[in-house]
Amino acid sequence: MSMIENDKTADVVPAELDEPAPIAPATDNIGERVLKVVIPLAMLTLLVGLWAWYVKAYNVPHYILPSPWLVAQTLVEDWGILSAALLVTLKITFSALAIALVGGVGLAVLMTQSRWIEVAIYPYAVILQVTPIVAIAPLILIYAPTTQSAILICAWIVAFFPVLSNTAQGLKSTDHNLLNLFELYGASRWQTLFLLKMPSALPYFLAGLRIAGGLALIAAVVAEFAAGSAGAGSGLAFRLQEAGFRLKIPRLFSALLLLSATGVVIFFCTSMISHLLLRRWHESALKREN
Repeated sequence: MSMIENDKTADVVPAELDEPAPIAPATDNIGERVLKVVIPLAMLTLLVGLWAWYVKAYNVPHYILPSPWLVAQTLVEDWGILSAALLVTLKITFSALAIALVGGVGLAVLMTQSRWIEVAIYPYAVILQVTPIVAIAPLILIYAPTTQSAILICAWIVAFFPVLSNTAQGLKSTDHNLLNLFELYGASRWQTLFLLKMPSALPYFLAGLRIAGGLALIAAVVAEFAAGSAGAGSGLAFRLQEAGFRLKIPRLFSALLLLSATGVVIFFCTSMISHLLLRRWHESALKREN
């Protein structure tokens, strides 16, 4: 009887082991999200307050350092001019980014499918990346049919390499055990590419997208500076130069503020796309309790 009792007691599981693991309350997540918004806003308010105090305390002239309120007022008054220039810059930025995405992903796929294509093309992609865009912009301006197309080419050159490099690295980083499994089941090269390699390379591609989005905007502005374009069809770079030459410093600050806000929005949008595509399966986007 003692042996039977011992067996029965061994099969009994303590009650506390059946209880589910404690789940962090939802209020903690809400509080963390609120802090992520409140802390940057508080820091921004502090910086703007220090800026306004410095201008008022030391009577700094507006043509040297305008107050935040004057910058905001100028932004509202000159919104028609600045918004038109912003649309031109955004058009070039997103066009260059779209071409860089298509060309970078396509070329990365070709390079990973053929070693000879990689050996033939990749060194020249590196040369384009490491060459300062300001140095080659005059040549592009000579051979491009229009100034806008030259600026677009310059922005594409800068945004192209991050997409190509990250996507190619992601395609090469596919788990070799999974590759052997696909080979064992007789999958074709294209089945392996679309069903295994490209999903595995998605986090790398999205990282390249976040980098390329900001670089496309920067390159569009730098290329316009180098091109020296002017007139009604010019972007924010021309408005920055114009404000500096005419000593309209409040407008210059307004254009800089608009340009910075545009870069932040582009980074936020690309980060949100990355989060939505990776949040359910990739380690970089999964939320951990510890």
